[in-house]
Amino acid sequence: MSINISNNLNFSNNPELSQWLEMLRSPNLNDRLVAVKTLQHLGEEEAIDALIIALEDESISVQRIAINALWEIANPVAIPALLKSLGSPDVEIRNEALSALGELISSEHLLLLLDALQQENIDLQLNVLILLRKIHDVQSLPAVLGFFDSQYPQLREAAITTLSYLNQVKISPPALALMADDDDSVRRATALTLGHLADTEIVDLLSNVLIKDTDWQVRRNAAKSLALHADAKAIPFLVAALKDEHWQVRKFVLQALHKIPTVESLSVVIKAMNDEYSDVRKEAVIALSSLISCESIPQAISALQQALDDPDREVSIYAERAIKKTQVYK
Repeated sequence: MSINISNNLNFSNNPELSQWLEMLRSPNLNDRLVAVKTLQHLGEEEAIDALIIALEDESISVQRIAINALWEIANPVAIPALLKSLGSPDVEIRNEALSALGELISSEHLLLLLDALQQENIDLQLNVLILLRKIHDVQSLPAVLGFFDSQYPQLREAAITTLSYLNQVKISPPALALMADDDDSVRRATALTLGHLADTEIVDLLSNVLIKDTDWQVRRNAAKSLALHADAKAIPFLVAALKDEHWQVRKFVLQALHKIPTVESLSVVIKAMNDEYSDVRKEAVIALSSLISCESIPQAISALQQALDDPDREVSIYAERAIKKTQVYK
C-alpha cells in the first residue's frame, strides 16, 4: 500500500526533497524505504508533514524510520501524530514512539496527554501514563487516580507508579488501598510508591506487608520504602523479616535497619553476617557500623574482625572500614 501524500504539501522551495516525497507515494516498499531513509538523513523540517503521514504506512519498517526521523528533527509539531503511534498494535513501534516522545514532550503538552488518556486503547493509555512521569504536574492527579480502579492490572500498576512522580502529592488514601490488590505487580509498584507518600498509616501498612505478603518482591519493595521512612516503630518487623527466605528481602531489610540504628537489632544484624549470600553479609556489616555504641562495641568489633576473613573481598573491605569507625568510641 502506498502512502497518500496530499498534493497540498508545498515543497517547491526544496527540489531535492520533492523527488523523495514523490517516492513515498510508490506502491513499492523498497522505494518507500529508500525515500523515508533519505528524508531521515536530510533531517529537513520541510519533510515533517510527509514523515507524519509515513507513520501510517502499512510497513512497520517505514513507520519505525519515520518515528526516528521525527525524533531527530525534534519539532513538537509531530507530537500529536507520535501519540497515535503509542497505540500501535506493534510493540516495537510503541516503544520507539515512547522513546521519541520522552524527549519531545514538556509541561505545555499536559492537556494533549490527558486527552489521549480518554481513548479506549490500553497500550496508548499505558504509555501516556508513563509520559506523565516526565511532566510531574499535579493537575494530572484526577486522571491518574481514575486508573486505580481499572480492570487491567497493567494500567493500575502504571498509575500507582506515576503517582510517585507527581509534585506536591504527599497524601493519597486510594494508593494505600492498592496494597491489597490481587495482582502481584500492582502490589510491588504500590509498595515502592508508598515510600514517597506520608499518610500516617503507611509505616504500619508496609510493616505488615513486609511480614505477610506472599510475593517476595512485594516484601523486598516494602523494605525499600521502610528505609525511606526510617521510622523506629518498624524495627520489630524488620528484625523479624531478617528470617525471610529470600536473600533480597534480607538485604533491603538490613539497609532499612542501617537507617534506624538501635541496639535492639544488634544481635540479628550480627547473625546476618553469616548469611550465605555475600550481598546480605555486606549490608549486615554496613548496618553494624551504624549500630556501634559504647555498650555494644565489644560484640560489634568481634563480629567485624571475623568479617575481615570473609571470602568476599568487598565484605572484608567494608568490615575494615567499620572497625576503623569504632576507634572514635575509644
